[in-house]
Amino acid sequence: MRTLYPELEPFFKDTLESKDGHSIYFEQSGNKTGLPVIFLHGGPGSGCNENHRRYFNPDIYRIIIFDQRGCNRSKPNGCVENNSTQDLLEDVESIRTRLNIEKLVLFGGSWGATLALLYAEQYPQHVSGIILRGTFLARQCDFEWFAHDGVSRIFPDYWQEYLANFDEDEMHERLRVLHSRVFSDKKEIQLEAAKAWSLWAGRVVTHNLGLQEEYALEEGNDEKLINEVKIEMHYARNRYFIEDNQILDNISTIPDVPVTVIHGRKDLTCLPESSWSVHQALVKSEMAKLVNSNLHIVANAGHLASEPAMIDALITATDQMADTCCHSE
Repeated sequence: MRTLYPELEPFFKDTLESKDGHSIYFEQSGNKTGLPVIFLHGGPGSGCNENHRRYFNPDIYRIIIFDQRGCNRSKPNGCVENNSTQDLLEDVESIRTRLNIEKLVLFGGSWGATLALLYAEQYPQHVSGIILRGTFLARQCDFEWFAHDGVSRIFPDYWQEYLANFDEDEMHERLRVLHSRVFSDKKEIQLEAAKAWSLWAGRVVTHNLGLQEEYALEEGNDEKLINEVKIEMHYARNRYFIEDNQILDNISTIPDVPVTVIHGRKDLTCLPESSWSVHQALVKSEMAKLVNSNLHIVANAGHLASEPAMIDALITATDQMADTCCHSE
């Protein structure tokens, strides 16, 4: 089974200063003249870390990672002004231009897969390959599954604990209420809301890790937790700033490039049906004779990229993508 490549340090760090007040952190590592790949992190609201460089062979890939607007090392942290899906796509394009790169391999998981697909549809001429993990299509049904009626039936005890944070008259407007609380001017209200959502989400997303103890939130960085949930609620409340079925409706614009779609069979955060739908739409599109889409459903994996079976599948995919792209040049 494949494991992560060895730890490595960036050879370049910088920020993209937007005209609307955001400072977006990005970095490069690996081979300075190698195959460019950009890592699109999930969330919305999380960020990148040092392990995200390690899904790619550093002798072959020029590895670019960045923290999306308001996330992690990007400033102002937790800021939702001028922070939309289109802004993020334009940031990817600005980073590509800034680094003088003609084409990118897109590597995105969960919300990152959403961005990868949207970028490929909007800027097909700048895409050399696509690797998706745990695809999230950002449809209302996808959010409803996770936050209203769906996975709650699998974890009824955790769900009941989450619902205890709402009064009876708030039950039908939980998203609005949670959004209002996390943007409250009182930190104790913000923190309580952020913890409620993050505990529910964390319990679901880690269910396949086989934890020896009950999942618990990390202590000691309340501001980070609040800011992450602010971004997540901002995007959810605005339906991710896209039309409900926008990605699948525009799938025929995906360029003539190799596509690998990977999904854990045990993923209860983003259902395998999403990746199946993308793959089926690609092979049935007008570009079917050109688009080389491969779907791999990983039997023993859930949602997280850090699960051993998922690491194996992802690194196999990045190695194969490198072979395909390098041999096609």
